Amino acid sequence: MAITYEPVATTTLSSAASTITFSSIPATWTDLRLVLVARAVSTTISVDVRFNSDTGSNYSKTILYGDGTSAQSARYTSQTQIGTNFGSAFDATNPGLLTMDLFSYAGSTNKTVLFTVDNDLNGSGETQRTVALWRNTSAINTIALISSANQFKIGTTATLYGILKAA
Repeated sequence: MAITYEPVATTTLSSAASTITFSSIPATWTDLRLVLVARAVSTTISVDVRFNSDTGSNYSKTILYGDGTSAQSARYTSQTQIGTNFGSAFDATNPGLLTMDLFSYAGSTNKTVLFTVDNDLNGSGETQRTVALWRNTSAINTIALISSANQFKIGTTATLYGILKAA
């Protein structure tokens, strides 16, 4: 069975911003994939994700990450967003890559999300894998990528894809 990716929307920043939002997402596809290629205004960047403007304590995640020297894991429950951290090796020159897969985003069950975050600064970067849960049965129609104090640098690009299962 082939999987078909259909571009839904792309945002490329022409000025620094603290938030990138995709709204009015139709329930047309089976799953969604969001790809963020980001640079930071400062030396590190943290990206938080919220769905449908939900600021309640409805998010949980388990994260595995490593930086070439050590590997660690962590678990967070009852959070007000899903947080990711590109790590200290991320800077304003070298982009970081975040992919986010949202499974059955329009279904009537809690939403499962898989994140991959990677960056490199001549070998001192970091890689992360995160599985997250949004404890809400509403269809996802808005995705907000949030960073503090205009951390997304000019040229940051975010693309949302709809995924269709093809027979």
